Amino acid sequence: MSTVDILTVGSGSLVGFALGLLGGGGSILAVPLLVYVVGMRSPHMAIGTSALAVSANAFANLISHSRAGNVKWPCAAVFAISGIAGAAAGATLGKMVDGQRLLFLFGLVMIAVAAAMLRPRRTEGDPSVRINPSIAIRLVVTGLIVGLVSGFFGIGGGFLIVPAIMLGSGMATLNAVGSSLLSVGAFGLTTAVSYASAGLVDWHVAALFVAGGVAGGLLGVFLAGRLAAQKSTLTRIFAVAVLAVAAFILWKSMPALFA
Repeated sequence: MSTVDILTVGSGSLVGFALGLLGGGGSILAVPLLVYVVGMRSPHMAIGTSALAVSANAFANLISHSRAGNVKWPCAAVFAISGIAGAAAGATLGKMVDGQRLLFLFGLVMIAVAAAMLRPRRTEGDPSVRINPSIAIRLVVTGLIVGLVSGFFGIGGGFLIVPAIMLGSGMATLNAVGSSLLSVGAFGLTTAVSYASAGLVDWHVAALFVAGGVAGGLLGVFLAGRLAAQKSTLTRIFAVAVLAVAAFILWKSMPALFA
């Protein structure tokens, strides 16, 4: 195994570990890890590859949440299907933007992610919610918007999807987390297909990244139960780390804005 392969597996493990330990937000590190650690020269290639890896991990986690009864399938399906159209449009727009400029915008999104992680998450909601025409309309609108953002930046968007599903349906947080994984997987797959059609997915790197993510996720889930009391503190620490990475990305990509 080459050094690049080891770095790829390690990067995937870090993302999977963060997702398993914190339950969200970790996938935002996939693109910067592929660019600055693995060494992908093309930001577009990193986005397409990370989208595929994040999608695979999301669908894997969806299975366990479904078995636990946490997924509200009707609401999840409406949100995901409408968001796929937004993700396809977003991916098309993203490929048209210069790679370094896209990285700069990505850094700004990371700041928004960190800010969202630092805010206390709502815990209220209706665990027995059922879809109706009013809820369906709200889910379609929010799904399109979130899908567009997810496709443009090639991110899973769980930090956006969870509150958007809660806003659209009124379901409880646990159900929103489980239901969001269908959209994370669907949006990521849509973005990956769009980028793959342009030859912007490294399948070898994606496979290693997914393998590392599975291993890291298992460790993260294992520790999550033992560190449950410190989860809020861990989330804040991770958010600060995301801010630091965002600052680095902005610093590295800013010269391209004036080139």
